[in-house]
Amino acid sequence: MIPFITLDGLSWRAPDGRTLFENLTLSFGGERTGVVGRNGCGKTTLLKLMLGELEPAAGVVTRRGRIGLLRQAQAAPEGAVLEDLLGVAEGLERLDRIESGEGSGEDFDLADWDLAARIEAALAEVGLEGLSLDRPAASLSGGQRTRTEIARLLIARPDLILLDEPTNNLDGGGRALVAEALAAWPGGAVVVSHDRTLLKGMDRIVELSGLGARVYGGGWDLYAERKEAEEGAAVLALDSAEREARRVDRALQQTRERKARSDAAGRRARARGDAPKMLLDARADRAEATGARQSRLAERLRDQAQADLSAAQARVERIRRLDFELPPSGLAEGKLVLAFEQVSFAWPGGPRILDQLSFRLTGPQRLAVAGGNGRGKTTLIRLAEGQVEPDAGRIVRGVPAVVLDQQAALLQGDLSLIDNFRRLNPGLGDNAAHAALARFLFRNAAALKLARDLSGGERLRAALACVLMAERPPQLIILDEPTNHLDLDSIAAVEAALAAYDGALIVVSHDEAFLDALGVKQRLPLDSPLKPAG
Repeated sequence: MIPFITLDGLSWRAPDGRTLFENLTLSFGGERTGVVGRNGCGKTTLLKLMLGELEPAAGVVTRRGRIGLLRQAQAAPEGAVLEDLLGVAEGLERLDRIESGEGSGEDFDLADWDLAARIEAALAEVGLEGLSLDRPAASLSGGQRTRTEIARLLIARPDLILLDEPTNNLDGGGRALVAEALAAWPGGAVVVSHDRTLLKGMDRIVELSGLGARVYGGGWDLYAERKEAEEGAAVLALDSAEREARRVDRALQQTRERKARSDAAGRRARARGDAPKMLLDARADRAEATGARQSRLAERLRDQAQADLSAAQARVERIRRLDFELPPSGLAEGKLVLAFEQVSFAWPGGPRILDQLSFRLTGPQRLAVAGGNGRGKTTLIRLAEGQVEPDAGRIVRGVPAVVLDQQAALLQGDLSLIDNFRRLNPGLGDNAAHAALARFLFRNAAALKLARDLSGGERLRAALACVLMAERPPQLIILDEPTNHLDLDSIAAVEAALAAYDGALIVVSHDEAFLDALGVKQRLPLDSPLKPAG
């Protein structure tokens, strides 16, 4: 099959001079490809190069067929309606002119005669059947916007679609819709994502790293298995090569020392004069020839050992991985952490979001809060934290809670990371603050960066450091979609630390793999229909 996009010898450098790609060669055809890698490795940049939005420093991008992009839902342009979001306004206007007898020759040449039928079929496929095409875009919910974006692609029918973190900020229904659309997509797809559930449905995985691009056949599970095996084998090979290099160096040193001792003995014999000169010269010649052969052999062995060591080092990416443990919280097993007793709440003038909600969290329990967009998850967090009080019912807050939202709003943008940490943890000194940030990969000058200059993943890591490395270990941690902006390595580190945490957790997340890793057993669904206030 002829690929739709081919990258040949591609190189690209960031504005700060970092090389993200060097001589990258890849092709994308009718298969579904997942693209993974750490934050900052260039995944989004790769998509922009494929679309032609960026020009490579070297190499060629060849495109064939029609390329589509699934955009994350953004604020609609003022005055836009559904047909604008679907990208069909111009085509429908052309058909209207033809139907009214006002069509030009160009209209007839460019007319898309089955457009109306495709629109109807696409809207039905994404669950938006019956929605008026002149409905204001601003009135659509986030889930409807996602469905609209998928319908737009179904109508356009591109040969290859590109998706950049398509499930970020989506509820379970939205994530399922994206997965279903990908599974049924008749063309090719390139998916940049850290959503492991979505990546399981890929035909292959492309991993971007400091070692370049590696292609793995199959979906996420097979990739993870092979990646773990490869990393283990590479580390063992590196350890073996390092040991062999040290052994050869010792052997070479011993050879040099023996040669030095032999030469010294020869000089002493000459000085004593107790042996014929001819015999001494013959011995010296033999010793010199033997020493030279041994030296050449040792040098060859050392060169080979160094070559093997360099090859082993090239197979192991030297990266700093997020790795931390939470200090003990001291939370007693039977301690009441949080209780909602018949809690109801509505924002002024709005519908009732929570209606007589009751639950209890005792000791180091773990609770997952689930529900679609607009069902009250964020409101529940604000009530639990004490930012707002219920209209009816009672909330018992047994221990102080720390909250980490997905925007990391606790960070002040005009302050450096070290200043943010000290502001939130005033009892800790500079050394402790630097040590805490370093554990979250903000070492030395990186701790002096302003919060507003951080990427989404960096901002979340910084917030994690400020919350989880606090001077007083939290006994209740509330996390709102904590995996949205983290790369897969960082997600694994957060999973490991929180799985071993001895305090209580409330987690708002649609990442089922993350919840399973944390050992969450309790679920609080917020999917009941909203009720009018009053």
